[in-house]
Amino acid sequence: MTAASIKSALPARFAALGGAVGIAHIFFIQYCDFLFDCGCQPLWAGAAEHCNVHAAMPPHCPWCVEGGASGWIAFGLIVAAQAALALWPGRLGRGRLAALFLAFPVVGAVAGVATGLSQGYWN
Repeated sequence: MTAASIKSALPARFAALGGAVGIAHIFFIQYCDFLFDCGCQPLWAGAAEHCNVHAAMPPHCPWCVEGGASGWIAFGLIVAAQAALALWPGRLGRGRLAALFLAFPVVGAVAGVATGLSQGYWN
């Protein structure tokens, strides 16, 4: 790829990255509930208002405890993977676009399982 073709491809790459990150952001809290069955709801329906992190007794959602630090780290890993896929040199074809959007559930699952296991959530 020449410098000119890389420069001309940047708007498309950033548009794809923005779309993928936007979808991850909108559905992240629902994915939290999918992984941990914690009670989190869509952003427009109360978000973490009904999460088990507010319950007196454990288990408490691994992504919502301690101000949501683990959730922010997981989201950061998802965005980092999406950015790497979108901005890595080479053609931004259908396969890479699919991987860009699949990074959310795949990286999210890995981060969620790692966090849940490390915090003993399913014990």
